[in-house]
Amino acid sequence: MVRYIGAVYRPPSEADSLIIQATLGCSHNKCSFCGSYLEKRFKIRSLEEIRQDLEDARHMGPVDRVFLADGDALCIPQKRLVEALKLVNEYFPSLERVGIYANAKNILRKPLEDLQILRDLKLGIIYLGVETGDRELLEKIRKGASYEELVEAARRVKQVGIALSVTVLLGIGGVAQSERHARETARILTDMDPNYVGALSVIVVPGTELHREYMEGRFELPDPFGLIDELRIMISDSSFSHCVFRSNHASNYLPVKATLPRDKEQILKAIERVMSSRDRSKLRPEFLRAL
Repeated sequence: MVRYIGAVYRPPSEADSLIIQATLGCSHNKCSFCGSYLEKRFKIRSLEEIRQDLEDARHMGPVDRVFLADGDALCIPQKRLVEALKLVNEYFPSLERVGIYANAKNILRKPLEDLQILRDLKLGIIYLGVETGDRELLEKIRKGASYEELVEAARRVKQVGIALSVTVLLGIGGVAQSERHARETARILTDMDPNYVGALSVIVVPGTELHREYMEGRFELPDPFGLIDELRIMISDSSFSHCVFRSNHASNYLPVKATLPRDKEQILKAIERVMSSRDRSKLRPEFLRAL
């Protein structure tokens, strides 16, 4: 059985993938809203540990997709990451794709040639947390990257032919910055033009800086319809070449699945009907929401 140390987080689209912990925790681990890795001390696992997990997983049957956890395994030095991907390819000849979390600075540290090498070793998708396009808010939540760095990182990933999936956070600006957050996020999504977007809703996690702000009355979370209105603005104001847009994460009140721009008008009409009715029975119940 493959070993997992602590809680393991992965994108919803990697539900059927073999998860291998290439790192423990997150090298940044400073985002004000995130409690995922507060209990883990960051560590890059050895190739021997990764090899042992792959050996254990080999007996589970054919594997066509692998996700390298934890928080931003792209921070692994290039030589070791290349060796890890070679091992994954060696153990699973039917491998189609490897997925990985990354942050903007770790993408930007890698020359295009390095990213191309990783792509050739079947790194097929990079998941990048953007959260917001509001420059002031990016600094406040301690994202560790500027608007311009996020856009440049996205362009590098797409330039070498790796699929880009980004996440944004409904509600991260609170009530006070709700509309500006939504409009600026639509702008950065347009500038990045990712292949996939996942819109999650903020859940205030005890132990985080955001939770302290919330308890002290310095952060007010928009109500469910306020969050849905942010979603409406993000979809309405953004422009994509071709993007699979999802807000069907367990944190969201209103699941949305769309391919943009094809479904834009239809989705906006559906959202407006929900907003007009203010019928909470059409929303995901609070007890079913989760990270």
